[in-house]
Amino acid sequence: MKPVHEIINNAVSGLSPHSAVLGVGGSPRKGGNSDVLLEYILSGVQEHKISTHRIQLRDLHFRPCLGCEKCRQDKICTGLADGMSLVYPFVYRSLGLVLVSPTHNYNVTAWMKAFIDRLYCFYDFQDTRPRAWSSRLAGMGRKAVLAAVAEQEDDFDMGFTLEAMQRPLESLGYEIRGELPVYGIFDRGGVKKNKDVLLAAENMGVDLAKALLLR
Repeated sequence: MKPVHEIINNAVSGLSPHSAVLGVGGSPRKGGNSDVLLEYILSGVQEHKISTHRIQLRDLHFRPCLGCEKCRQDKICTGLADGMSLVYPFVYRSLGLVLVSPTHNYNVTAWMKAFIDRLYCFYDFQDTRPRAWSSRLAGMGRKAVLAAVAEQEDDFDMGFTLEAMQRPLESLGYEIRGELPVYGIFDRGGVKKNKDVLLAAENMGVDLAKALLLR
């Protein structure tokens, strides 16, 4: 049987990136506000007949990055064989990406942080000091939108939630097309009562789809 990294690499190399969108939810709470926002963003994408795939990280059995650096040689994560092994082909082939996370302690959830860290395997490094690096996802016209939900009511209490998603994605080669901060909502699904926020989420999906079609 082939090693796991060969199977994943074959799956990735056999795919051509195209105008599909991968939606990733980072909330541990099923049916919560992050789930609703992700649904509305992806519905906006689908208005332009672009295919979408949705992943809820709480349903994915995966571990955080071990820092083993095996991916520098193997070009994919080989230190761990888990649910992320199934996700990498979706990441590679989808030129659009949607990340949604509630605010946990001024930041993204542990699930979202672990997901972002596991994208480290798409970087290439040179043997310099400090090491020069590049991303194998860059230069393809990738686009992303981000959304975050906080129970509190201002930027300070949302903390670094959006920035914690934005900076890594830009480094990987994504153009951030939109960010949606949502404040003052905690009750499960409470965002459904805010029509303006739902419209903003749907419109952000529409904009992402248009950007992918025009790339």
